[in-house]
Amino acid sequence: LFLSLTLFSLNRKKMNLKSERRGIHVDQSELLCKKGCGYYGNPAWQGFCSKCWREEYHKARQKQIQEDWELAERLQREEEEAYASSQSTQGAQSLTFSKFEEKKTNEKTRKVTTVKKFFTASSRTGAKKEIQEAKAPSPSINRQASIETDRVSKEFIEFLKTYHKPGQDIYKQCKLVLDTMNHKKDLSIDEQSECAQDFYQNVAEKLQTRWKVPPEKVEKAMDQIEKYIMTRQYKYVFCPETTDDEKKDLAVQKRIRALHWVTPQMLCVPVNEEIPEVSDMVVKAITDIIEMDSKRVPRDKLACITKCSKHIFNAIKITKNEPASADDFLPTLIYIVLKGNPPRLQSNIQYITRFCNPSRLMTGEDGYYFTNLCCAVAFIEKLDAQSLNLSQEDFDRFMTGQTSPKKQESDSFSPDVCLGVKQMYKNLDLLSQLNERQERIVNEAKKLEKDLIDWTDGITKEVQDIVEKYPLEIKPKNQALAAIDSENVENDKLPPPLQPQVYAG
Repeated sequence: LFLSLTLFSLNRKKMNLKSERRGIHVDQSELLCKKGCGYYGNPAWQGFCSKCWREEYHKARQKQIQEDWELAERLQREEEEAYASSQSTQGAQSLTFSKFEEKKTNEKTRKVTTVKKFFTASSRTGAKKEIQEAKAPSPSINRQASIETDRVSKEFIEFLKTYHKPGQDIYKQCKLVLDTMNHKKDLSIDEQSECAQDFYQNVAEKLQTRWKVPPEKVEKAMDQIEKYIMTRQYKYVFCPETTDDEKKDLAVQKRIRALHWVTPQMLCVPVNEEIPEVSDMVVKAITDIIEMDSKRVPRDKLACITKCSKHIFNAIKITKNEPASADDFLPTLIYIVLKGNPPRLQSNIQYITRFCNPSRLMTGEDGYYFTNLCCAVAFIEKLDAQSLNLSQEDFDRFMTGQTSPKKQESDSFSPDVCLGVKQMYKNLDLLSQLNERQERIVNEAKKLEKDLIDWTDGITKEVQDIVEKYPLEIKPKNQALAAIDSENVENDKLPPPLQPQVYAG
């Protein structure tokens, strides 16, 4: 009895450990910036928050520029020594070096300069002259004359009227940034993102320090500024051709399609879709995450993610009759993404990361839900057999479509389940049986083909062995005999042919 109780206790502990291993657990500290600033991090920023990432990015960029400059100077010195050894003129050397130094200085200035230049009195006049010269070939802002753009522009102007003089200054700076981004499309998407982020930061600082705007009004102003700018720039900066965003979208979409067989039980999702209210919440969550692609403003896309997450929390709360935890939320979010397969998922995440107001991604519920969505996508990309507590053989068979997880038997359905669902599972069972039968037929056909090839090779080998053992000798043909009455030129000793003789009667 003691031995039996001990074995039962060990098995129970093993089952508990197994169930714990199956759950998807992410420590909340892993969602924060790895530099320890307290803000939310992001996989696109290598685990940093927006502020720390930009600091690291600027450090790496300045270091690269300095290394390039030192390399250029070293090469120039070697070139001067080579010219000196060949007795070239000193004037030509100084001219070459001055041209090279001027070119390198311009390149360095172009890389380091950001939108902060536009807020200084010295650079504003030069920027306006550049814009006026560039306006001649094509218009800058008014070329996106869509209904939504016109509506957003009118709303933005009406909103700025409440700010009086600061509103006029904000509108001028927004137009200046739009013109700059439109006329400098040769910049990389990272440089355009940095330009937008610097603009957000400078405008927010001016609203707080110079114009003494309350924090709640600053947040509303930043939302309207982001909406105005990104509505106009959307088709130029969302999934640009210079990036591999589209390639990543196709890879994620293909990955999610291959994981269509994953069930809520495998992910330990605490949601019971048989409850009508829960099923409605799941449908709404999927609708919100899909609707994200139809929005043009990063804040609106974030709002879709937030609404989706709140529906998930409500579904878990109804199922468990208690508030949901973070360990319940992330597996359910992964399940929603797998079930919905949102279009252009990676492009939307990259677009939000690059052009959203950084304060929204670093703090608040929007930043928390967005960080969890990034973690869910990263988990889907790396999902393996161990993550689902499956054997590698079963995982490979599910991924290749050879089989699927065992479906619910028709006898175990509750009486109130509709006939269509029962018929659907019956058809799935028939399809599974047909699939197995087809696999057997294909295997037998391959075996028969192999047997025929082996038989043909065996017969050919036997014939070759017989021919080698008993070779066939073919003798030449004998010459044909000459006709009796023909002239025999070679042999004159033969008597002439008989001639008829006539006798008189």
